[in-house]
Amino acid sequence: MFRVLFHNNCFDGACSASLFTLFHRECIGTASDYSYTGLMHRAGAQFNQAEFDGDENAIVDFKYSNSPRITWWFDHHQSAFLSAADRERFAAESTMPSPQKFFDPLYTSCTGFIADIARDRFGYDIGPYADLIHWANIVDGAKFESAESAVALREPALQLMTVIEAVTDPAFIPRLIPLLTAQPLADTLMEPFVQHQLQPRLEKHQRDIELLRSRATLEDGVITFDITDQPTEGYSKFIPYWLMPQATYVVGLSRSSFRTKISVGTNPWTTTPESDLANIAAICERYQGGGHARVGAISVPADRIDEARRIALEVTAELKSR
Repeated sequence: MFRVLFHNNCFDGACSASLFTLFHRECIGTASDYSYTGLMHRAGAQFNQAEFDGDENAIVDFKYSNSPRITWWFDHHQSAFLSAADRERFAAESTMPSPQKFFDPLYTSCTGFIADIARDRFGYDIGPYADLIHWANIVDGAKFESAESAVALREPALQLMTVIEAVTDPAFIPRLIPLLTAQPLADTLMEPFVQHQLQPRLEKHQRDIELLRSRATLEDGVITFDITDQPTEGYSKFIPYWLMPQATYVVGLSRSSFRTKISVGTNPWTTTPESDLANIAAICERYQGGGHARVGAISVPADRIDEARRIALEVTAELKSR
C-alpha cells in the first residue's frame, strides 16, 4: 500500500495528491493500492509518525519530513522546512542520481509543480490534466480576475474548492481525490456525495459573508477581524477583500476544533507595488507559522486565544507600519 499524505482542506493539496497518484501509478509502477491522509498545520509537531504506514509514503503540498519512511515529497511553500538541518538533509537528497523529493517556492501551485516534474523528468503526458492544473494555479495563486469572481463561486472548480476547504468528514477528500484526474471537474461536482456536501457549504458561505461583514474593520490598509467565538472549519479568504477592496492586508483570527488560527494575507488586487509588499511567510515564520510570500498563517492551540490575539496585534502593527 502506498500512503499519500496531502495538505488537507486545500484544493491544491487534493489536486496534488490526485495528479501525483496518477503519475506514480503510470510512470513508476511500484504500487497498485493508494490510500490518503490529510495533514493540517497545527501548533507543535506537524507529523504523526504512525501515519507513515505505507510500504512507501509520499507528502505533497506540505512541509518536509526527515523521516526515512518518506520516499517522495513535493512542496512549493516558502516555509517548507522545520529546521536548518531538514533543509540540509533535503539538499543532499535532491542531488542523488534519481531524486524523488522536489521543492521550488517559485511555483504557483504544487499541482503545477508536480506536473512539470512528471513531464520534464519522467516524460509523462500532462496534457489531459490541463484544466485541473489551470484551476489549481488560479485557486492557490489567487489569480482570479476579481474578488467578486472569487466570492461568487460560479465555476465548478470554485464550488469544489468551497467544499474541500470546509468539509469535516475525514473520508470525503480521500474519496474525492481519485476523481479529480479521472473525469472533468464539472462531473466530479455532480457526484451525489459531493452534492450532499455542497449545498450546506454554499449556505454557510453566505453566512460567512455576513459574519465577516459585521466583524471586519479596516485601518491603515489592514483588515482585521476576530471570529473565534464562531468556531468554523473554513471560510473563503477572499471575502474580506471583496468587502473592503481598498485594503492591502488582512489579519484574521478564527478557531476550529484543533487550533486557533491567525490568517495573514495580501490583497491579490492591491495597487501597492510588489516591491513594497511585506513577505508574509517570513513574518509568520517568526511565530512558528509559514506559507507563501503573499499569504500565510500561524497556529496556536485552540484554547490559547489570548496568545493568538497578542500575535495578531503584533502582526497587524507591523503591517500597518509599512
